[in-house]
Amino acid sequence: MKELLGTGVALVTPFNEDKSVDFEGLKRLVNFQIDNGVNYLVVLGTTGEPATLTSEEKEQVKATIIKANNGRLPLVIGIGGNNTMAVVNEVKTSDLSAFSAILSVSPYYNKPTQEGIYQHFKAISEASPLPIIVYNVPGRTAKNVEVKTVIRLANDFKNIVAVKEAAGDIVQAMRLIQQKPKDFMVISGDDMIALAMVLAGGSGVISVIGQGLPKDFSEMIQQGLKGNVANANGLQYKVMDCIDYIFEEGNPAGIKALLKSLDICSENVRLPLVNASDDLRQKITNFAGKY
Repeated sequence: MKELLGTGVALVTPFNEDKSVDFEGLKRLVNFQIDNGVNYLVVLGTTGEPATLTSEEKEQVKATIIKANNGRLPLVIGIGGNNTMAVVNEVKTSDLSAFSAILSVSPYYNKPTQEGIYQHFKAISEASPLPIIVYNVPGRTAKNVEVKTVIRLANDFKNIVAVKEAAGDIVQAMRLIQQKPKDFMVISGDDMIALAMVLAGGSGVISVIGQGLPKDFSEMIQQGLKGNVANANGLQYKVMDCIDYIFEEGNPAGIKALLKSLDICSENVRLPLVNASDDLRQKITNFAGKY
């Protein structure tokens, strides 16, 4: 899965002032990534606010990104949830021909045991025609996918090829890298420690900040993969204040404020999320102005 090496970005879904989907802004966003060195695009990940999109809007978002990308970068599709049967049905009934892999978040709210998490991904694996990236983000799901569970899935199912590890725990990430099968990929889901994970042997990142600062962030990851530590660290310190800013009031309000300052799209989100506060917007705008 060389397509997943380097920097992927979890694209936002831009909204107009009336909160309808801004498809022109979405096209600009896709081209901005391609023009600035990103390696692949993640469609309808949690950053894309799929929980507040209708089924029709999701299909329109997918179609818009596929057309704008025009085969230039690999695409990953987000298909996940806390109803295993519904996720399996979506995998079976969706047209996945444009995508290289599925990113599937661990079940949220239900708080399954590790065995429940294993059985959930087993069912998805058995239904999927595409490689699968397990997404561990306990800050959102309220349940950590433990190292032993990820390694068990990696060993038992050939089409489970990677984990997007977003526990924010560098030790857990290192244990995954230490214990994983040879070709299994450990991908950072945490922008602040993405470089540290790459330098420890990880395969890259699925990033939020990467879509706002794609040139430097993707170059940072490339330098890390090449072992050019000083160059990579220099880029890390250049962008890290903005990483703090975009998550200060939650995702994707922060990254959308940055994208607005770059004239890519508006900052609008859909309830129950709200736009970044005036104070945060000013910090982000100031950063972008000096960047």
